[in-house]
Amino acid sequence: MIPYGRQDITDADIDAVVQVLKSDYLTQGPTVPAFEKALGDKVGAKHALAMNSATSALHLACLALDLDAGDWLWTSPVTFVASANCGLYCGARVDFVDIDAETYNISPDALEKKLIEAEQQGRLPSVVVAVHLSGQPCDMQAIHALGQRYGFRIIEDASHAIGGKYLGDYIGNGRYSDITVFSFHPVKIITSAEGGMAVTNDSALFEKMALLRSHGITRDDASMRSASHGPWYYEQIALGYNYRMTELQAALGLSQLERLDEYVERRHSLARRYNEKLAELPLKTPYQTDTGYSAFHLYIVRLDLTRIATDHRTVFEYLREQGIGVNLHYIPVHLQPYYEDMGFAQGDFPASEAYYREAISLPLYPGLAESDQDEVIRVLTQAISS
Repeated sequence: MIPYGRQDITDADIDAVVQVLKSDYLTQGPTVPAFEKALGDKVGAKHALAMNSATSALHLACLALDLDAGDWLWTSPVTFVASANCGLYCGARVDFVDIDAETYNISPDALEKKLIEAEQQGRLPSVVVAVHLSGQPCDMQAIHALGQRYGFRIIEDASHAIGGKYLGDYIGNGRYSDITVFSFHPVKIITSAEGGMAVTNDSALFEKMALLRSHGITRDDASMRSASHGPWYYEQIALGYNYRMTELQAALGLSQLERLDEYVERRHSLARRYNEKLAELPLKTPYQTDTGYSAFHLYIVRLDLTRIATDHRTVFEYLREQGIGVNLHYIPVHLQPYYEDMGFAQGDFPASEAYYREAISLPLYPGLAESDQDEVIRVLTQAISS
């Protein structure tokens, strides 16, 4: 089976993890701060906070932005459920903004239209989560301008997008958002096995997330209510969580970070090769904006069902049967049963639903051999020509 994504683990990665295993610290040691500093420096953010998953990072980002019961969080329907669930974790209500038919990211036009209506209804969002699907950045200038006009805060869900760029700068620099979240799951651009990172330029947001990451406990005298009882003393001053990253994960992530640009360049090379070899097939290859440089976490094609004799599911299943591990990113969140129980229904977000009926993610990862890529192309051609 040729998977749609796969981690690349080198001897240097293994050596880095073994070094930590032989050290005095498996958790809460020096490697996590080193990974945080290296990643923050890489993307141009003042602060970076490593966590055990991007989902945890999204949750704490919402809490740091004071999202609460009665507030609204808006995001894209075409994302993993975590981009929406993070609002529910805070007791907030969730709604969605339909996607742009070209980029598959939140449509700024749809966002503006929905904001105008929401202002009239008194239900403006407190937070908008802008998801950089497949690694291509959203139109952050437009979203930021709307945030300034309507007063919402912005989280960039860049789980697919580390190493990507917007207007020439790395995603995560914070110019158009409050907090950016990255994922290091094994199929992502770089991996720490499991893990995530929140980056921000706002010291207050960073300090709040850092407190909540570890049970809401502080050892800082200035933050305590009482005078210290001794060197052992700590106080819980908030209801926090255990969202820490281990030293082992950080060692792997730090080692992988050294190859970030190399990985993204390889993904672009493979994407260009797909573009060339799929150009004559009845499908749409990924559109790329002039303002963005995608991290190309995913290579998503959309079948032109008006030009092929079979249907979406048959093509997908044929590819799987022939050993091509395609996937579909994603089932629109509003069509999940949990969200349907909240009142969402088929037809609410037409562009997202049209995307879902046609999209397939083809294998794309740095270790994908061109011979394997040719096999993907051969089988896909066969699937839509039969």
